[in-house]
Amino acid sequence: MEWRASHILVKNRSLAEDIFKKLQKGVRFEQLAKEYSTCPSKSKGGDLGWFGTGQMVKPFEEAVRKMGRGRASKPVSTQFGYHIIKKTGER
Repeated sequence: MEWRASHILVKNRSLAEDIFKKLQKGVRFEQLAKEYSTCPSKSKGGDLGWFGTGQMVKPFEEAVRKMGRGRASKPVSTQFGYHIIKKTGER
């Protein structure tokens, strides 16, 4: 199984929660990634491409596994910070 996902990575929970609220109000994920994410993937709207089991840190992978395609997650905490994840594919 492989998944494709985009994410927005920030350092603190309150900022992640604010970004999630903006998503719920209809602001485009890609736009928010370019504006706020600290990950180099922000230049591609947060797109991380395809990845398989064990390629991402465990909390991130577990969140993607459980998500519906096209949905954005509430903030997920890892050692890198807080991720808002959007699952864009599964194969």
